[in-house]
Amino acid sequence: MERESMEFDVVVVGAGPAGLSAAIRLRQLALENDKEISVCVIEKGSEVGAHILSGAVIETRALDELIPDWKSKDAPLTVEAKDDNFVFLTEKGSFKLPTPPQMHNAGNYIVSLGNVTRWLGQQAEALGVEVYPGFAAAEVLYDDTGAVRGVATGDMGIGKNGERTAAYTPGMELLARYTIFAEGCRGSLTKQLFTKFDLRKDCDPQTYGIGIKELWEIDPAKSKPGTIMHTVGWPMDPHTYGGSFIYHLDGNQLAIGFVVGLDYQNPHLSPFEEFQRFKHHPAIRPLLEGGRRIAYGARALSEGGIQSIPKLTFPGGVLVGDTAGFLNVPKIKGTHTAMKSAMVAADAIFAELAKDAPAPEVTAYTDLIKQSWVWEELHKVRNIRPSFHKGLYVGIVYSALETYVFRGKAPWTFKIHADHTALKKASECPKIVYPKPDGVISFDRLSSVFISSTNHEEDQPSHLTLKDASVPVAVNLAEYDGPEQRYCPAGVYEFVEDGQSGGRRLQINAQNCVHCKTCDIKDPTQNINWVVPQGGDGPNYPNM
Repeated sequence: MERESMEFDVVVVGAGPAGLSAAIRLRQLALENDKEISVCVIEKGSEVGAHILSGAVIETRALDELIPDWKSKDAPLTVEAKDDNFVFLTEKGSFKLPTPPQMHNAGNYIVSLGNVTRWLGQQAEALGVEVYPGFAAAEVLYDDTGAVRGVATGDMGIGKNGERTAAYTPGMELLARYTIFAEGCRGSLTKQLFTKFDLRKDCDPQTYGIGIKELWEIDPAKSKPGTIMHTVGWPMDPHTYGGSFIYHLDGNQLAIGFVVGLDYQNPHLSPFEEFQRFKHHPAIRPLLEGGRRIAYGARALSEGGIQSIPKLTFPGGVLVGDTAGFLNVPKIKGTHTAMKSAMVAADAIFAELAKDAPAPEVTAYTDLIKQSWVWEELHKVRNIRPSFHKGLYVGIVYSALETYVFRGKAPWTFKIHADHTALKKASECPKIVYPKPDGVISFDRLSSVFISSTNHEEDQPSHLTLKDASVPVAVNLAEYDGPEQRYCPAGVYEFVEDGQSGGRRLQINAQNCVHCKTCDIKDPTQNINWVVPQGGDGPNYPNM
């Protein structure tokens, strides 16, 4: 069966805040200038917003520019931020610290980013954007010159062993003059583009964190909509970057989560278990007692900042949003910068499409983004996250100097290192004994994955692929005590007894995967390659 194809002026890969902002901006410009531009957005989630997870507190700067009348259009931004708290935790106690200026949230909103994204999808469709959820972009297409020509969605109905089943349907080719890659953190096609066009040759490696989040319904007497709390310190050791967020939404709902920098050193560490024991801290547990957990999820986030942003353009396409790394880590926000990067890219693409002979590469995007407030904002805070490579206390002290003395104008820029290179051998690190979950405040992984509504068709090839099947046991288990069984927040990786060899083997439970991409990032030998499963599979996050 031949693949069918559809042609557009622009194809956007990923219906997150960045991808939808690009599509909206393109159609706005087309309507303003009476020029017909066809825009298509494809999304691997079962619906727009299904795979979106963030804290989240939104700064509306980009949204104000994109849709100035968003309030009258019933955008789901209703809980204004009112009270900031920055707290240092010790094992048994806590004390309040001054809130850094970057973390002041006056004028911001506590939201479900998934619901904001669903609303953006509606705005895009109202402008004439074609939005197709449930279609995963599995392949980059190139023309005879080597330029990107579009993408192809994955074939459906492929069995576990790679054979075509009775339900086989070939993927669709989506061809475009320009393709915008807005895949989010650690995009699987973006990784290929990095290699194809050597986009990372002039930047530092990207560094990442894993964010694990739960949504709770709490005792109404404890609910304080608009209240924000961030913590540092326990349960992280001083050499490990991490901290929590607690955001009070309306409807007696509470978003609580924990972020661990994936440059941690101890292979015995489990970000999921650290989050679970964090909730038992005397300053945190009382808030959750009497409540119930209603949703769970996890995702990686790009933390490298401006020095880790790759070349953004290549023949036939551009990178926008978190797939390029536009997160402002000290501000703990990336939606506004992701959206703005996409809007700038849309401006540059529209200018090319308005020409009689559009250029193969939209190089103006790079110039425009460097002239925008995004670049200025990220440049000012570029040294704060990497200063924590020297430990928590050095990082706090340096961050204060950078904020109040240097004000982003220091004549140096700290370097970033790749996360997988930071992991030490198991024999060099102390083992960590985690308490068993009580099923009330803390939980196990499988019950957590259950409430993420994650689902994958079982009769399909695993989307968690190994470059060398012998490495997990020969290297990861032997030297690092199998860290994949701990850094995965969904119980995907297990080392089980192998009756044939008498030893152990790696079992991959791909059905559990919440698409956080941590395994692709943290695997010490970079042997795991995350690729998309068939479209529509994965988590289905409600209100996350």
